[in-house]
Amino acid sequence: MRVVVTSMGKNMDSEVSPVFARCPYFIIAEIENKEIKKTEAIENESARQFGGAGISAAQRVAEKKVNSVITGNIGPRASMVLNRFNIKVYRGSGTVKESLLKFIENKLENIQ
Repeated sequence: MRVVVTSMGKNMDSEVSPVFARCPYFIIAEIENKEIKKTEAIENESARQFGGAGISAAQRVAEKKVNSVITGNIGPRASMVLNRFNIKVYRGSGTVKESLLKFIENKLENIQ
């Protein structure tokens, strides 16, 4: 399973971004057998767009073949795009690692 976490920084100790479309980074985590096997940080190029950042960011995330997104909050347009790709969205907070561990334990609120 592949999960994207919106992040303020490039590593697992970074805080979860309170916003989806304009977060600085996406952390992509591969989870197998309830363990985080691998992570990759990618810069969110959509954050610098004047308009349409939500749609653009959601399309970029969908291209990464993820199953779920963890973020602080998400707008309706980004949510609509992710929904088309059957990508579930969960509310996360604290560090990326803390949110991923809560996700693995099914302790995050589904917000989509």
